[in-house]
Amino acid sequence: MATYYLSLGSNQNPKTNTLACLDALADQFGALRVSSAYWAQAVGFVGAPFINLAVRLESHWSVAQMSQWLKALEDRFGRDRSLPKFADRTLDVDILQVDQLHGWHEGVFLPRDEILNHSFVLLPMAELAPDLNHPLTQQSYQLLWQQWCGEGQLEVIEMQWRGRDLPILA
Repeated sequence: MATYYLSLGSNQNPKTNTLACLDALADQFGALRVSSAYWAQAVGFVGAPFINLAVRLESHWSVAQMSQWLKALEDRFGRDRSLPKFADRTLDVDILQVDQLHGWHEGVFLPRDEILNHSFVLLPMAELAPDLNHPLTQQSYQLLWQQWCGEGQLEVIEMQWRGRDLPILA
């Protein structure tokens, strides 16, 4: 069984899409751990703010199977793959880390570079898995967040999912 950490983002109907994505993940994989949700400004283009959060789940699936399923999930939510890399998104789900894998695995580079480059990815990871080490730096996510000096103003959003307030860390 592998432990997957995912990043979820949306800036088109973001609350509805984020909650529905959590439903789809839980329906497929069972219990989830979920960080707080954060508003973050769009990066690389002018657009509406995004809701971003991180999710932890466990699965027997390979990295390739997970990647394919997540792309199909994004497509079900209307993801337009003809748009440029930096554009509005109905749903963006990225595999951030799988156990302590690093490098290319079945077409996915792990851990995802965005963890160390964007506050809207690092802060949810630091909240969700503070004592987990980044596979390349071997520093905990809590320490990486404490040392953060990059961009990104984040605002916590009060959200409930399945009758519980986020974060859901137990």
